[in-house]
Amino acid sequence: MSNSSSITEFLLLAFADRWELQLLHFWLFLGIYLAALLGNGLIITAITCDHHLHTPMYFFLLNLSLLDLGSISTTLPKAMANSLWDTRNISYYGCAAQFFFFFYFCASAEFYLLTIMSYDCYIAICKPLHYGTLLSSRACVHMASAAWGSGLLFAVLHTANTFSLPLCKGNILDQFFCEIPQIFKLSCSDTDYLREVGLTVVGACLFFLCFSLIVVSYVQILRAVLRIPSEQGRHKAFSTCLPHLAVVSLFLCTGTFAHLKPPSISSPTVDLVVSFLYSVVPPTVNPLIYSMRNQEIKDALRKLLTKC
Repeated sequence: MSNSSSITEFLLLAFADRWELQLLHFWLFLGIYLAALLGNGLIITAITCDHHLHTPMYFFLLNLSLLDLGSISTTLPKAMANSLWDTRNISYYGCAAQFFFFFYFCASAEFYLLTIMSYDCYIAICKPLHYGTLLSSRACVHMASAAWGSGLLFAVLHTANTFSLPLCKGNILDQFFCEIPQIFKLSCSDTDYLREVGLTVVGACLFFLCFSLIVVSYVQILRAVLRIPSEQGRHKAFSTCLPHLAVVSLFLCTGTFAHLKPPSISSPTVDLVVSFLYSVVPPTVNPLIYSMRNQEIKDALRKLLTKC
């Protein structure tokens, strides 16, 4: 293939060669996908229907669940269809859509939102008397809109630039969905590639800024918690931000290991498994993390199920 204009589809990496194993993967993916839909759907419904949960923390959690649904719905349905129909094809525009929604829109918007949620934890524990003022309804809507809008802008710039790269090294992607490094491997233009690297560096700087803000927030939270005289008060304060800390750790650990793992342990099988972990596990596990230690969420879900 001489250039990207001649590419109408890409070939993804299959999880298995035998159709029986691919069928097994289909049922596994279907179970995980339904669990993610159920968990995030219940969180969204409970927060929407229960007026006791109409607070900044749960408003941001609702946005997080929406992004998780969008994230897992971008990659897993196509993987299920390929496993069921024993195919590896994805159209050029389908690949661009996966690239846009998963890598840049959902992932970046979710990280911006997690940064905002760390600020919410900081205000709730360190400045509780100013909580209603600093996190008013208008301020919460503006911050959530900024996270979604930044993710959208980031996605448009990167996707437009990445898919303007001339691709002359075939159309085979060694991954079960369209991933950034796999598209770069097909590029044959050093100039355009350096332009994309420049955008990636800007994204990495924004990532480091958000990560620094999260670290600073939790340093201040830890200092405030240690100053609380009663053990019960310290436990309650720490329980407030523990689910968020667990979600941030899961998001960062899986994503960072997937893209910065040592080349010595890199192989198609390892890359496939690691990419599956960072693209599928966080959206599926996040609702469980937030509902497991949160009594208000449990009560709201209990009321919701009782009404149903």
